[in-house]
Amino acid sequence: MAEEEDDPGFDEDVDDGGNGAESGQGKRKRLFSKELRCMMYGFGDDQNPYTESVDILEDLVIEFITEMTHKAMSIGRQGRVQVEDIVFLIRKDPRKFARVKDLLTMNEELKKARKAFDEANYGS
Repeated sequence: MAEEEDDPGFDEDVDDGGNGAESGQGKRKRLFSKELRCMMYGFGDDQNPYTESVDILEDLVIEFITEMTHKAMSIGRQGRVQVEDIVFLIRKDPRKFARVKDLLTMNEELKKARKAFDEANYGS
């Protein structure tokens, strides 16, 4: 990955899988482009931010996710990623920890609400 960052040519980042139709640019497949554009706009950027800015942010997000996944796989049950492992890794960052705790709590509430809704509709 360090070789990609040292290379000054953005246009040379080509997907060798041939799945470039999704991105519309012929470059490698962008997974979070739409969401990042919306987030950038929500945090005060232009409604249509520069593609280079979105690409850099996406590279950072993918790098963060990859590193966290590798770390989570190395602790706990070997080769498996569990929620507890992610919580353990971010426990020292209060903002991330609080956000994960909120999301997990909301997820449980949604599961309970879905279950109650299904039981009311289907009588199980």
